[in-house]
Amino acid sequence: MLKSFTLLAIIAALTVTGCATQQQFLASMQTAAGKGRFELNCPAAMPVLISQEVVQPALQGPFMNGIQRAEFTVGVEGCGRRQTYIVICPQGGDGCFATGPGRFHDWQMQGQ
Repeated sequence: MLKSFTLLAIIAALTVTGCATQQQFLASMQTAAGKGRFELNCPAAMPVLISQEVVQPALQGPFMNGIQRAEFTVGVEGCGRRQTYIVICPQGGDGCFATGPGRFHDWQMQGQ
């Protein structure tokens, strides 16, 4: 009951703030839950929203524009284990995709 109330409160907050659509939020949770259940080999694993933000495109100019997107950090926990995913939902897109933890580019390792 408490998890259902928490989920409804988060959805209401997202709808009011306009940071992401309710559809994007639900898609992000389902995407992370599916990936987590598979990777953890745990059908009972449940998603938990850790953070959310709307990310502006890196490329913006008079002749090219990137895509604005909602990014969610979602934890999936079950069977005594947990995993964190970044879920990206492009604005105007038909779905979301989940990435695992880690760096995206080699240059992110410089100085470490």
